[in-house]
Amino acid sequence: MTQAYSGDRGGPTALRMRVGARLRRYRLARQISREDAGWHIRASESKISRMELGRVPFKERDVADLLTLYGVDGAERQELLTLVRQANAPAWWQSLADVVPPWSTAFLGLEQAASLIRTYDLHFVPALLQTPEYARALLEMSCAAPPEELDRRVHLRQLRQRVLRGTSPAVLWAAVDEAALHRELGGPEVMRRQLEALAEACRAPNIRLHIGSFRVDALATAAVPFTLLRFAEPELPDTVYLEQPTGATYVDRPVDVEQYTLAVDRACAGATPPDRAASVIEEVLRTYAALAMP
Repeated sequence: MTQAYSGDRGGPTALRMRVGARLRRYRLARQISREDAGWHIRASESKISRMELGRVPFKERDVADLLTLYGVDGAERQELLTLVRQANAPAWWQSLADVVPPWSTAFLGLEQAASLIRTYDLHFVPALLQTPEYARALLEMSCAAPPEELDRRVHLRQLRQRVLRGTSPAVLWAAVDEAALHRELGGPEVMRRQLEALAEACRAPNIRLHIGSFRVDALATAAVPFTLLRFAEPELPDTVYLEQPTGATYVDRPVDVEQYTLAVDRACAGATPPDRAASVIEEVLRTYAALAMP
């Protein structure tokens, strides 16, 4: 049975993914190739592929023509066309578009639509678990921007964290190195608040934090940070997102995704398990409490 996405997150991207998955099911049921479907709407095979993955906005006429080709009519047809119109609405981050790099707009929608998010980072607290003060300190270090722009970037990062709340929150598995807990950003007080927030997050039923110990090189299984996204719709492929300062890579070939899955599995297997993560964080917190003493 197909699981529906929560209506309070994901926005247009989640809707496009739902529409695309259904178009793919209809096409396969009629044994029509992507090439033939593309010819029917005067488009390429690759466009049909992007439509079925929810990677591009839909033209209502194109979807209507495909539904006619696939023999879909009645209430089912009207329901899907309604979803198409909703999917064409502005994304929730539209008001912050000026601080969203063009290569990460797709990721914002994918992240919000995911049912499982796995992150791997040796250096810093994951973005979805950062306090505003910690996020600002990290952004100040990584990009030269005026204070007003930094405020908007921090606000965007906080809005992303809604994916972990609500009626159907995503599950977050995060692999973090112990060094990230000691790497001071923004001063002792900022780090203390960040660690307190992290310890509290560990108690949430949908957050599983694995901490790599100083004594074991548990997390050094990949060269760069990455995020692996999994979706409720079984037809949608797992996607790995790797961001660089001037671009990003999206990986969804199963054979490639498997390598990243194995890397994060190995990292988690050798790290402190989630049921002990809070105690590790609280131990580091005592260090910051001692520093704050007069």
